[in-house]
Order: sequence, then C-alpha cells, then structure tokens
Amino acid sequence: QVQLVESGGGLVQAGGSLRLSCAVSGGTFSRYAMGWLRQAPGKEREFVAAISWSGGNTYYGDSVKGRFTISRDNAKNTVTLQMNSLKSEDTAVYYCAVSSSGVPHTVPLGYDQWGPGTQVTVSS
Repeated sequence: QVQLVESGGGLVQAGGSLRLSCAVSGGTFSRYAMGWLRQAPGKEREFVAAISWSGGNTYYGDSVKGRFTISRDNAKNTVTLQMNSLKSEDTAVYYCAVSSSGVPHTVPLGYDQWGPGTQVTVSS
C-alpha cells in the first residue's frame, strides 16, 4: 500500500513563495508518475503539475506555468512543488498523487492514490 504525506503548506503573502514536499512510502516510487493537484473551496479539483517517472518530462496547468516547478528525487522517494509569485487565486488544498500506470496525467482522474493534502493560503 502506497502512502503519501504532504508538507510545507501555510500562509504567505501574495508575491511570496512556498515549497511543498511529498514523501512517498510503499510501492516502487521510481516507476510512478507523480502529480500535484489542488482544490479551492467550492471548486472542482484542478491539475497543477505532473512529472514523469524519470523526472525528464514535466507538465503544468496553464494557471501556474512559469511560476511553479515540480521536481522529484527517486533516491529519497520525494516529489516537490516550488511555488513562486503566489497569487490569492492559488489558495487551495494541495494534494500529492500517484499515477501507478506511469503516465503523467494532466487530469485528476488519472491519479489513483492521494495524500491527505496540505493547505496553502495566499493573502492579498
């Protein structure tokens, strides 16, 4: 059973930065594509970023391109989301998720295992 735990969320002013981390245990991390997704109050879950199993390919939602960077460390079984130039509309619960098929999906339905989420709040 794969377990995921996110950390690094919090309160930040608009224009600031946060770094989210996700530790993954169980399974074979290096075979999984990984994703970050988010859900704001009253809104549907939204794709943020994805990374291939090797880290060689990354994908971003239009709203975060140029501001967020996803990376992974297969030796440490972690995936990270560096968030810069944060905006109030980035406020949401952020989830780390596994695509056990190895495909870095750009839609939430492509992910089959999820962490509990971490809250990010951006004040304007």
